Amino acid sequence: MTVPTNTPAESMTPQEYGVGARFTVSVYDSDYVSIILGALREADASALTVETNDISTFVTGAEADVLGYIRDVVAGAARGGAHVSASILLSRGCPGELQCELPPGVFALAADPISLEPAGIRARAHWSLYPLLDAGSEGVSNHMAPIYAAVERAKEDGAYSGSDHYATRLDGDLAAVLQTATNAWIAVGREVQHVTTHLTVSLNSPTTITD
Repeated sequence: MTVPTNTPAESMTPQEYGVGARFTVSVYDSDYVSIILGALREADASALTVETNDISTFVTGAEADVLGYIRDVVAGAARGGAHVSASILLSRGCPGELQCELPPGVFALAADPISLEPAGIRARAHWSLYPLLDAGSEGVSNHMAPIYAAVERAKEDGAYSGSDHYATRLDGDLAAVLQTATNAWIAVGREVQHVTTHLTVSLNSPTTITD
């Protein structure tokens, strides 16, 4: 999808701006096929474009719809008690790829913070945020500043659980974990055109939680 030159960011659809996710759900149960396919089938994708292949699922649309869908798929897979892990990559403001190519002069597209209904299942996650600074980013020179700010917001949200090598730990209801990471991604996206964030989420882990 190529956006015409001089198109203001605020007039673009989320799909035109490159808002979307790619995620993979892994279920550690002998019935993993039906669990994963059932979770994908039952989640509401009516406002989204969704493509699933043998590796992962791509989804694009408004931020709240994308994350609501991911919450429902992951929670649906974990609801029966099986150990589930999900690798989730969120991206917005793509500079050029299969689905999106932004012309020069298009800068950050603002979006409202999301609020997700609780999933009713606890999740632990490793979270990393990547402001991809380039010529499409105005007034931002230190890529660590928005990352530090995002971590502080995670502490205020109550989802922060500590720091590990290369990642921040989040802990709480699955919806709260996803909401914290997403709203940081959205906030950085107001200043940086291309920003991605990655979560590795674990639910029903057999590993003893000691903190």
